[in-house]
Amino acid sequence: MSTYESDLLRTLDERGYIHQMTDAAGLDALAAKQIVPGYIGFDATAPSLHIGSLVQIMMLRRLQQTGHKPIVLMGGGTTRIGDPTGRDESRKMLSDETIEANIRSIFTVFDKLLTFGDGPTDAVMVNNHDWLGQLGYIELLQQVGTHFTVNRMLTFDSVKLRLEREQPMTFLEFNYMILQGYDFRHLSKERGVRLQMGGSDQWGNIVNGMELGRRMDGSDLFGLTTPLLTTASGAKMGKTASGAVWLNEDQLPAYDFWQYWRNVDDADVGKFLRLFTDLPLDEIARLEKLEGAEINAAKVVLANEVTGLVRGTDAAARAEATARETFAGSGAGEDLPSIATGAEGMRLAALLTELGLTASNGEAKRKLAEGAVRLDGEAVSDPALLVLPSDGQTLRLSLGKKRHALVTR
Repeated sequence: MSTYESDLLRTLDERGYIHQMTDAAGLDALAAKQIVPGYIGFDATAPSLHIGSLVQIMMLRRLQQTGHKPIVLMGGGTTRIGDPTGRDESRKMLSDETIEANIRSIFTVFDKLLTFGDGPTDAVMVNNHDWLGQLGYIELLQQVGTHFTVNRMLTFDSVKLRLEREQPMTFLEFNYMILQGYDFRHLSKERGVRLQMGGSDQWGNIVNGMELGRRMDGSDLFGLTTPLLTTASGAKMGKTASGAVWLNEDQLPAYDFWQYWRNVDDADVGKFLRLFTDLPLDEIARLEKLEGAEINAAKVVLANEVTGLVRGTDAAARAEATARETFAGSGAGEDLPSIATGAEGMRLAALLTELGLTASNGEAKRKLAEGAVRLDGEAVSDPALLVLPSDGQTLRLSLGKKRHALVTR
């Protein structure tokens, strides 16, 4: 049973967001008596975040729901360098225009999950390029560099693991932790931020920023990380055989997003309902006790709730209707991914990959050889089969029992 006094920590604890905190009692006391501005940083390396970032976005939502101020930090500056955490190679450089376009695209999801504005608990989105881009190199070395020792930087996992694997690490990337630490210091000084949150792999970077704020300004700052989120099978959240589960509609259709949640492991239902939905805890406790075929009803609730938050309630309703029709009716639900082959037609393996049912032509060939593919209900195995619907005809292409797409001329 939680012993926290603040709604913030009680909510985060009950729903499973807390892995480590730097000073639980201090943060609890602060959150019980005043509005706490807190932030999480996100890099803008793609036009969309994927569901591996959703737990962090939901934590900002919990911050706002319990009366505090969420700050979304977009790494317009740090994206130009690349976070070395968990990576074996340097990230490719993006143009300024691409980074700006990515930030605009990513904002559309935050806009659904947080309330933005000028009020005391309204969310704001800031871009660290606004201040990191103004820092002169000599100024950075003088003001910030003196508070970091190379000895300590070499102990951080993001550096140590790369060196242990004998993978090159550029001086540019080595600076990432200094700039991330400076972000915390800047936000505490300019916006009164007291809390940085993030995934468990960010613990060292968060502590670095707290230490920098204390040394430069005497600030009393706090850090909180979430557990590494894995599925019941041990897989990292956000990855599937056919690629990342993107939050934005442009990168992944609503039906595929809905299906991801509908198909989670039985053992993950309760955990995911707590983390990714606003359902009351007593209702979640009831749903996660369901067994056998009944647990599927809980998975539909999960899929509808998460899709409703991220894509909108209309998208969730359409996806559920499409799934119902696909499995119980004609199988031609309007929200299924679809493709037009044109007058020349398309080879079957290429079609599977183009529709996103498989990640590559190689995987398509394996699935065909396994007998996992059906075209209009008939098993097909030839990757070179030319699929060419007649005018006005719609064919249904299926991979296994749960993944379907429509093929037209």
